[in-house]
Amino acid sequence: MSMNKIFVVEDDRFYGSLLKHHLELNPDNEVVLFEHAGDCLKRLQEKPMAITLDYSLPGISGSEALKAIKRIDPDIPVIMISGQEDVKTAINLLKDGAYDYLLKDDDTKDRLWNAMINIGKRKELETRVEHLEQEVEQKFQFDKSIIGNSPVLQDVFRLLNKAVKAPITVSITGETGTGKEVAAKAIHFNSNRKKKPFVPVNMAAIPSELIESELFGYEKGAFTGANARKIGKFEEANGGTIFLDEIAEMPLPMQSKLLRVLQEEEVTRLGGNGTVKIDVRIICATHRNLAEEVEKGKFREDLYYRLLGLPIELPPLRDRDNDILILAKYFLDAFSKKNKMGALKLDKMAQDKLMSYPFPGNIRELKALIELAAVMTDDNIIREEDITFRSKDGVGDMMLKERSMKDYSRMIVEHFLKKYHNDIKKVAAVLDIGVSSIYRMIQQGEIESK
Repeated sequence: MSMNKIFVVEDDRFYGSLLKHHLELNPDNEVVLFEHAGDCLKRLQEKPMAITLDYSLPGISGSEALKAIKRIDPDIPVIMISGQEDVKTAINLLKDGAYDYLLKDDDTKDRLWNAMINIGKRKELETRVEHLEQEVEQKFQFDKSIIGNSPVLQDVFRLLNKAVKAPITVSITGETGTGKEVAAKAIHFNSNRKKKPFVPVNMAAIPSELIESELFGYEKGAFTGANARKIGKFEEANGGTIFLDEIAEMPLPMQSKLLRVLQEEEVTRLGGNGTVKIDVRIICATHRNLAEEVEKGKFREDLYYRLLGLPIELPPLRDRDNDILILAKYFLDAFSKKNKMGALKLDKMAQDKLMSYPFPGNIRELKALIELAAVMTDDNIIREEDITFRSKDGVGDMMLKERSMKDYSRMIVEHFLKKYHNDIKKVAAVLDIGVSSIYRMIQQGEIESK
């Protein structure tokens, strides 16, 4: 079947055949002729790319057929062809949804040809947009955009699903590199706002004196260099979602202005007097503890409660068990495919080395070191020596999180057991502790000896 099916409804057989011949000069076109509009209406389920309708048809007239087509499938372009040079008739047909109105004269064939080219381009663009939308929806399915299957991640998925279903403000917390923006995009592109803009704003990256104009826009002449009106990020996100990353970095004076915008659901451009109504969903993120920032007087308490909404905490990579290896394989496959390097694999020692490291930089750090390892290897196997950590032994990074002395002791012993391949005597000698102490920790289930 041809790519472009075109229905031609014309009671003059000779003229219909002429149009069919002309349109099928394009080998991608398949033209189906009808002498009566009723026969055409019965086959609309075939989804033609376009329909041409003679205005003066027997039985169901051209104008009646146009209205019927638009009721059944308003997206099909309908071109009216008539021998009547009547401006009022043409205007009425266009109001009823006709794509174009052509007179039967010496130029009809060329004008019809150009109209079909334009319709084809529009169809191609719509198809491309549809594919892109499908790609975005697939990309941001939770189990595809956020890689892993650890229990803590399953808890995150559960909260993300709640965020999708309810139009509530969402606050995402987590260490740097845990994927806060990825989570925000996943919420937006799975929500009923997915066809509207997703606008990310990194508060830490904007100079404090520019935050107001960046968020709320400005009018022409608002300040030196403001040569034209500029809409802000909130207006840009109207109907969609604005993602305020590193919200804790926002200066206190701007916090009060943001609070007013959230309460009134309107913005005032810098240098302007009028207000602009907005319909924006707020997702904010920070690596800081906002409650502690409130206690320190660095973040407004009223804004904190306004933004808290549904809190989602993203776990650090070190707490995600085998997700480290799942992500490592994902990044390795993606990098090798992109750079046409062939299949690459992590050997057992390399996997053990990854699992023993606390990843202070989280997912972002893992991605960077896996890509470096892919470059450093001399063959298709990633070995222990190909993996280079920021911290040579990984133990110093345990201080990133406050723990009890018992937990620190456990982590240190586990680290050296992995390093020396469960040689308990060697670990006891290195740590200057008794062998019995390590055996006791194993027997009590505080550590595992693999």
